[in-house]
Amino acid sequence: MKIDIWSDIVCPFCVIGKRHLELALENFEHADDVEIVWHSYELDPSIEREPGRTLVDTIATKYGISAEQSAASQRDVAARAVAVGLTFNWQDAKYGNTFDAHRLIHLAAHHGLATAAETRLMHAYFTEGVSIGDVDELQRLGEEIGLPADDVRRVLAGDEFTQDVRADEAAARQIGITGVPFFVLDERFAVSGAQPVEMFERALTQAWQGRTATLDAAATHGASTSSDDADPDDVEPTGPDADSVDHGRASTHSHPGTCDTDHCAI
Repeated sequence: MKIDIWSDIVCPFCVIGKRHLELALENFEHADDVEIVWHSYELDPSIEREPGRTLVDTIATKYGISAEQSAASQRDVAARAVAVGLTFNWQDAKYGNTFDAHRLIHLAAHHGLATAAETRLMHAYFTEGVSIGDVDELQRLGEEIGLPADDVRRVLAGDEFTQDVRADEAAARQIGITGVPFFVLDERFAVSGAQPVEMFERALTQAWQGRTATLDAAATHGASTSSDDADPDDVEPTGPDADSVDHGRASTHSHPGTCDTDHCAI
């Protein structure tokens, strides 16, 4: 079963949602049969690689809020991160353009290291205060996860994987994604936001049962059945917000242009 994830490196709820999914998978008996595919999503494509401003000031300016409100939101996110064993040193965070970081992740995917790249880059940004738009830092981090130094250097110096990033973003627009993290399970069930671990557990079970029912039906009728042909009444939405998991085509909500509750949005 495949799980497609749209995420941005500098999105705090993306790292929290990633951790929630990981914890849910620890209790999922079919975890070994789950493939995770990462997709690029830029929250701020126009921002400089290294803006030279604090995260608090950048967020306050971007969303038209006060520095006090911005700092309070970062403290709240940091507290939520601690609850799942993550450290968000928001006072040291260097918010910047993530386009090259996404290209690096696509390179990592070609080496089977996409999740390792996502994990390392997120830790570098959120915990170590690394400037994620700095190509020298990206070179170092790429080599750390085991990517060939020459490959990393070539990608960062050119435009390789640009179309891959753009294709991910185009797919997000087609689906209707306006905020991240956004998870699509088995190409049929959408989980929007950093939902609780328990909701991810239910969503995994729901998607697996729907997949099993589809395969069983195909075997019974002696014909191949696509995932979209499954009876939508077989599986119902789950979780505290029923709209967050939906059957059929992936769906989403509209979200405000900020980071709050469980999303970061453009």
